[in-house]
Amino acid sequence: MNNTIRIERAIRRITQEELAKAIGVSRQTIFAIENNKFVPSTELALKLSAYFGKTVNELFSLQESV
Repeated sequence: MNNTIRIERAIRRITQEELAKAIGVSRQTIFAIENNKFVPSTELALKLSAYFGKTVNELFSLQESV
């Protein structure tokens, strides 16, 4: 599963730590999601979606990036 979390963070100029605190997870969780080492739960994906104002489909995809 691919995601655009790192890109969305960069656009907003926030750190992994800031994002983690905002949604109630550890910085390591954000790192793992961004590096495709961890697939977030539905609840966590929805929290990220709400935080960034994007749909889950806009943040996560099952296809390889080209």
